Amino acid sequence: MKHKFVLFVLSLISNYLFASDTLHITSHREVTVVTDPKTGGKSYKSWVVFPSTETAIRKINLNVIFGCPDNMRCADWDYLDHIYIRRKGGVNAPSINYELGHMLTPYGGAFPKNWGFQWQVDATDFSMLLRDSVEIEYFHSGYEPNEDRGWKITVDFEMIKGKPVIEPIAVHKIYDSSFRYGDSTKNIETQLKPVTFTANNGSRHARIFVYHTGHGMDASGCGEFCSRYREIWFDGKLVDKRDIWKKCGDNPLYPQAGTWVIDRAYWCPGELQQPDIFDIPLKTKGSDHTIDINMEPFVTPKPSADEVIAAYVIEYGKISAQHDAAIEDIIVPTDKQIHLRKNPSAINPVITIRNNGSQPLKKLLIQYGTKGFAVQQHTWTGELGFNEKAVITLPGVIQAKQGQNTFTVNILSPNGKKDGYTGDNRMNTFFTKAPVHGKNLVLNLRTNNQPEQNSYRIRNNAGQILYERKLGTMEANKDYRDTLKLMPGSYELVLEDTAGNGLEFWFNTRGGRGLCRLLDDKGRLLKHFESDFGNFIHYGFEVADDSTIISKPVTEPSIGLFPTRTAGKTTLDYFGNEAQKIIVRIVTDPGDTVVEEHIYESLKEAVLEYDLSYRPPQRYYVKVFMGDKLLFNKRLRVEEMRRRNNR
Repeated sequence: MKHKFVLFVLSLISNYLFASDTLHITSHREVTVVTDPKTGGKSYKSWVVFPSTETAIRKINLNVIFGCPDNMRCADWDYLDHIYIRRKGGVNAPSINYELGHMLTPYGGAFPKNWGFQWQVDATDFSMLLRDSVEIEYFHSGYEPNEDRGWKITVDFEMIKGKPVIEPIAVHKIYDSSFRYGDSTKNIETQLKPVTFTANNGSRHARIFVYHTGHGMDASGCGEFCSRYREIWFDGKLVDKRDIWKKCGDNPLYPQAGTWVIDRAYWCPGELQQPDIFDIPLKTKGSDHTIDINMEPFVTPKPSADEVIAAYVIEYGKISAQHDAAIEDIIVPTDKQIHLRKNPSAINPVITIRNNGSQPLKKLLIQYGTKGFAVQQHTWTGELGFNEKAVITLPGVIQAKQGQNTFTVNILSPNGKKDGYTGDNRMNTFFTKAPVHGKNLVLNLRTNNQPEQNSYRIRNNAGQILYERKLGTMEANKDYRDTLKLMPGSYELVLEDTAGNGLEFWFNTRGGRGLCRLLDDKGRLLKHFESDFGNFIHYGFEVADDSTIISKPVTEPSIGLFPTRTAGKTTLDYFGNEAQKIIVRIVTDPGDTVVEEHIYESLKEAVLEYDLSYRPPQRYYVKVFMGDKLLFNKRLRVEEMRRRNNR
């Protein structure tokens, strides 16, 4: 998936909240960050002025935007970066060091120069600290070279004015460090000691806020590649127990150059981590309370695992309203990058709501629709406690005109009552209409060596599956071309991989490479799907009779390269709608020195083989040009070890 880097336009950073007054405080604007290989960390600090305590703040979103630096390429490795509040009140203020953001950088070695991506996390729990003059630090870790690669970052605080959901009273730091895990001479529990705090008399709620990721790698894969459970205890009672583990195959940012699909210890490459949050009522005024985080017992002979944990307790007063629902996000339809896996879509809008009221939220009226079309309505029922969220799939098709549209959601009558705060009841988002195709289509699915992992289905807006190939029904390395005869309407295609490594993954050379394309009835390419997709591909589309609104065949060809880790041999798969003059250049990395150039005067469809076994083992890039336009850029590793193994 390619992403054009969007210039920093504040009005496009997030969905709009119609009734709210929003401020944007930018601490880092397109700052180039690189590593310090000598120390493993480099600091980028900035003083900014936030609103005073006299300004009521309803919500704070922390937006982090990455791009490739202007005169460098994007960096390679998945490092852990931190966004801190370092000082508050002025240059002579003491350090306070609160972590606002826990950022895992992506594998950026194959991103084009115009790449960019945006993440967001809710930072409202730090609203007491984000006031007046504050020093914000972006801390970039890592040891990779810093002369020719890095990141261009923007850190933006989106501050929405309004009455707080619940009034903050105090913030306590519980843990903030990297804790060695598995060392028999120093048990991690000697470092993760219970912490006691005394609540203020006005406090009614305690919120536990935790960032936690596992790093390092011993013989068993701990801590990055092993799953261990974690417990959180409050006043001697178990609040939460879960595996510190996350599946990465549905990462919104894909594909990446490295092992992005491999599951990890509660994080994935290219992710602004979402914190774990637990709300606990405080029944006794001014009482003492104890928090304790425990890790699963674990000992290894040569420990190298570390659990990186930042944990806080925020004291809150009384909840402002009894009945108060908020629209948190529009997942479908939207053009927001973080949701592009599920977009474009032609059926079933998806939203997230939150209960901001003291009473459980059991019923909600939802009005929704595209600007210029009739408003639809749905009554949601369920049960959400205070601060809990729900993802809701709404019925119906997504109506739209050609090009960009505005989708609006309005929520009303929580529990049949008047909403205690209406400023966050209405939201809209921009989205691009799903493509429109003719009634006769061809799905071209070429399996790899592991077809038992794959299946696909096509369903209509009524939920009926019209075409499918189930798990276990396809043969290896076979070219399937299924003719689809569809009536005018709205549809979705879902292609899944149960192993989470798509039809192609460079690390899974045994799996080989498959592909998926959508063609028209003349065999022309309508949509090329990325083979390195992880868990699934979703594609929403419409079918129409009117030829004037049907999407035209794409102009860019479908191109794939596999394997990309090799003893020398690799294959380029090319499929275009028209014969074109194509140039393939293989260049060194670093240096960009051309080692091979192949010119094809009239190329439409071909499987092209190249052999770099005569070249020294190193990294290369295979670049495909149409004239001066770069169509394809993929990293290729030629490895000496594999040469020996292949002899």
